[in-house]
Amino acid sequence: MEKMTKMIAGQALVKVLEDWDVDHVYGVPGGSINHTVEGLYLEKDKVKYIQVRHEEVGAIAASADAKFTGKIGVAFGSAGPGATHLFNGLYDAKMDHVPVLALVGQVPQENMNTNYFQEMDEGPMFADVAVYNRTVTTAEQIPYVINQAIREAYRQNGVSVVILPENLTSDEIDYVPTKTPKTVKQTYTQTVNPEDIQNTLKMLKEAKHPLVYAGLGLLGAKDVLTKFSEQFNIPVMTTVPATGVISSDHPNFIGTFGRLGSKSGFEALQHTDLILFIGSEFPFARFWPEGVKIINVNNNPYDIGKTVDVDYAVIADAKSYLQGLIDTKETLPAGVWLKANQENKANWDRWLDDRAKDDSKGLNPETVTKKMAEMAGPNDTYGVDTGNVSEFGVRGLPMNHNQRFALSGLFATMGFGLPAGLAGALSVPDAQAWTLSGDGGFSMVAPDIITEARYGLPVINVVLSNERLGFIYYEQVASKQHLYGVDLTGADWAKVTEGLGGIGFTVSSIKDVDEVFGKIKDLQAAGNKKPIVVNAVIRQVDPIATAFMPMDAKLYGQEAVDAFAKQYEIDPKDQPALGELLRAQGDND
Repeated sequence: MEKMTKMIAGQALVKVLEDWDVDHVYGVPGGSINHTVEGLYLEKDKVKYIQVRHEEVGAIAASADAKFTGKIGVAFGSAGPGATHLFNGLYDAKMDHVPVLALVGQVPQENMNTNYFQEMDEGPMFADVAVYNRTVTTAEQIPYVINQAIREAYRQNGVSVVILPENLTSDEIDYVPTKTPKTVKQTYTQTVNPEDIQNTLKMLKEAKHPLVYAGLGLLGAKDVLTKFSEQFNIPVMTTVPATGVISSDHPNFIGTFGRLGSKSGFEALQHTDLILFIGSEFPFARFWPEGVKIINVNNNPYDIGKTVDVDYAVIADAKSYLQGLIDTKETLPAGVWLKANQENKANWDRWLDDRAKDDSKGLNPETVTKKMAEMAGPNDTYGVDTGNVSEFGVRGLPMNHNQRFALSGLFATMGFGLPAGLAGALSVPDAQAWTLSGDGGFSMVAPDIITEARYGLPVINVVLSNERLGFIYYEQVASKQHLYGVDLTGADWAKVTEGLGGIGFTVSSIKDVDEVFGKIKDLQAAGNKKPIVVNAVIRQVDPIATAFMPMDAKLYGQEAVDAFAKQYEIDPKDQPALGELLRAQGDND
């Protein structure tokens, strides 16, 4: 029988976190959550409290923890403003389906419903964001409710909220450790219907241009997805949040679709006749070409056909389903379709590399991401912010070993990068944590460089500075609006960093990039423990638009090709369209 121990409920709360292998928690103290903080102090040898400078940063970092590791992230805020500051990170977790626990302070029970200082009716506030939302009513139930909240966050891949009146966390209770299994995330397996396997094989064999479109449901299944792609000789695309479910340098990987995509991804979708859509609720599937057959595989029936009509539905675990296809020992020939897609992707990669070598018109972002790629280790983490910077991160950062990539997918909140760097450094401490931000997003969360400095976290934060909200600038131009509110007042982020306790550099040329990253290598070799910010002053130029790329004269006309090529500095001879590559090899689509 487990031994009963007397302690305040705030300490018992933290002991439940320990049972679930939580080793760090983010938050800002406040009067209504003081005894939860006291519990963290009493258990400080087991759970590290990370004092962030804004609750939003803590909640985003908690979401990024879950994205990097699959383990639950935890953040807290006090009553009123502390609670409302959490929402950005919690909605990010909700939208991207990752487990997060929010501990929310509340005024003492005797002061509730009396218009007390900072009192709010917090339950309804969190009703939309949470899969589990409870206000505790006795001190004794706190360990049970926290345990249930964590179970539900894992079970439903979402946000659990526990509201804690301050007088209850200070009460002494008899605590008995929970017997919750230490396995926080069991591997999900499912017997796949043999009929689904056979029907899939039939459709694959009938297709001329099959394509895999993989989502986060295949996270952790890299070997299986790679084996399937090689055995069946099918090119693979991924959603942006699923970047890395197949190695980014695998010849069968051809990129992604949409504004953050690649030429090879866009063009593959224009010529495919069958998409194997696996483990995703990709919201932009609704913009795929019409008339393409779709096999939709998902373990959640609600997500099948959610964003695009499908021709065949498979309710199954993505990894188990692909393994079932592999086990048939069937194969498809490595024909013109695969080879042309591989060539198209290789041409695209070469074009990005050429941009990285050219600073004749100013520093290109590709120069910076290429240098990051050269320095990246096999287990490094990348926290990528929202905006044009997302495009450069997806296209340029290597995911060819065990690197981990996180960005704000469906919620797309600015300011994600720096908090994700905190998460990467704390959750994967034996690797280098990187962040990639635009100056717009970075300016929202820059004070938490102090947090990285406080805890000796040598995150390398790269800021692409162009004094513009580039993503929105592009939208205003495209919709023929007046350019308004998208210009930014610049800042010297290197100097700001020095003032916040970090090490700052500024680069504006290839020579600068080489020199500064050389210095960073020296700092790493010397055991640096300070955060680093590289303020990369880049060209004010839009990333190449990949949501629509009229590069095939047969489909769009030569005039459209010439205009697009001129706008984005492309030589069509070096970037022949996929349709041209197919036709040159006798495949007339």
